[in-house]
Amino acid sequence: MKVRVVYDSVFGNTEQVARAMGETLGPQGDVETVRIGDVEPEELTGLDVLIVGSPTRAFRPTGATTKLIQAIPRDGLAGVKVAAFDTRISPADVDSRVLRVMVKLFGYAADPIAKRLEKKGGELAVAPEGFFVKDTEGPLKEGEVGRAAEWARRIIPAL
Repeated sequence: MKVRVVYDSVFGNTEQVARAMGETLGPQGDVETVRIGDVEPEELTGLDVLIVGSPTRAFRPTGATTKLIQAIPRDGLAGVKVAAFDTRISPADVDSRVLRVMVKLFGYAADPIAKRLEKKGGELAVAPEGFFVKDTEGPLKEGEVGRAAEWARRIIPAL
């Protein structure tokens, strides 16, 4: 099984989550965890599984994440199981009604990543997921790395 976990990370939190996923899936075959800037779009075709993650920045994925997915050829992910995740602050942790409304209107990064991967021909293996940080720069909330590993394990039966 050929798997790539591709991530962007600003403060290192998304990288921690991505690496936990890569380690979890490692025994399943050829698994590589790579930063978005270190992968070319053509390297993402012909995989069995592609997992893409980004921190949520202004209610969406980073520009580098969006740019990479846009560069994948049309139907370039045909036959590939895909999954998307993000790191985010829980609105419950921020005392701001405005933020809660904004989140309801605009959401987080994982959903648009998943939709873009599907538009490129990928088949969603599991629902998009968010992993929580304590503050803008992190750190990750306790238990999130373990939860990321569990989420990655849910991809295996979809293969």
